[in-house]
Amino acid sequence: MTDVSAVMALNSGSSSIKAGIYQRSDVSSRLLSVEMERIGLVDGLIRTVDGSGEPIIDAASFPDFEAALRRLFAIVEEHRLLAQLSAVGHRVVHGGPDHRRHERVTPSVLASIQRSSGLARNHMPQALAGIDFVARALPGVDQVACFDTAFHRTLPAAAKATGLARDIADEHGIERYGFHGLSYEYLCNEVSWLDPVERGGRMIVAHLGNGASMAAIRDGISVDTTMGFTPNSGLLMGTRSGDIESGVITFLMRERGMSVDAIDLLLEQQCGLRGVSGTTADMRELLKNEATDSRAAEAIALFCHRARKTIGAYASVLSGLDTLVFSAGIGERSAVIRERICDGQRHLGIVLDRERNLANAPVISRQDSRVTVRVIHTDEEAMIVRHTIDLVSRSIPADEPTPSMQPTMLIAAH
Repeated sequence: MTDVSAVMALNSGSSSIKAGIYQRSDVSSRLLSVEMERIGLVDGLIRTVDGSGEPIIDAASFPDFEAALRRLFAIVEEHRLLAQLSAVGHRVVHGGPDHRRHERVTPSVLASIQRSSGLARNHMPQALAGIDFVARALPGVDQVACFDTAFHRTLPAAAKATGLARDIADEHGIERYGFHGLSYEYLCNEVSWLDPVERGGRMIVAHLGNGASMAAIRDGISVDTTMGFTPNSGLLMGTRSGDIESGVITFLMRERGMSVDAIDLLLEQQCGLRGVSGTTADMRELLKNEATDSRAAEAIALFCHRARKTIGAYASVLSGLDTLVFSAGIGERSAVIRERICDGQRHLGIVLDRERNLANAPVISRQDSRVTVRVIHTDEEAMIVRHTIDLVSRSIPADEPTPSMQPTMLIAAH
């Protein structure tokens, strides 16, 4: 492979890693893509796509993120790209009150991220592990933290406020931060490229995956979003409850003696589609079983109900609606869910074309629909790379490199 200066995007989820390596001089050129799923479980998977475009899927087992990162970097080395990396950008889920924009990772920025890691305990440790691993494996390589909350820094005061007593809210920085910002930013850019008029209009974006949220966007600027202080609020998700009355939590603490950790585990890993159905968080499996499993049917109905309700609320916030975008795993691939969410929304100007919807076409609304309904594949890694190149290119080199938190270790294939 021809030597190039390359940039890596490292997108760490709660039990997954998505990594993309791009040519620095041409961010549309993805040299390598690696997805690692089910980290910490015995039945993990690695999906690798190189320049040929043909995916290679391998079974794997990663006991923890350290092992997964070691294998990831070994794959990068196998493709002779490790020595070409000039910068690495990381998706950092929560910026907290101190990080409203994407930033280069310096010792002070890293310390600040570590202090706020408790705000998203299922995601922040993984991002920190990635930053630390790169600092040890590639000392001197620039790193950038791309905060999922940054896109929503434009939320007006009324959308940010939680209703909590002001002294407590101010002391702890408790407000609506919003998440999936890198996805929303990418999708706004895509809409702008497809139709600049739509970018300047009133848009609702539905990021519907295992983690699900919606955002109301006016003129490319976030004005409201379903996720709040943490990624657990709003829509029903794969294993997260989404919005739940505070009285339910205090009831469980009093009547069942549940601890804070037990409630965290319940709301983030045992609720949502999995909890309501009692079987699975996989929408595909739920749809297969819907006709014979009443609990699966109930989970699907609740998922669609919350999404429909949010579209109505956000159309009101925006004083109308011009564009509705579906994205992420469920949003991009499930025609049935899109149809059910849009069903009965004619009063808002949403009319789907059944054939286009079944074909997952880029535009699935009818010609006479006042609202353009789009299906767009999101690409958080591409957004991370763009911000990383921008920040590294125009920044003065840091006085000192990102410190590692553990002793240096060698990259090994296994």
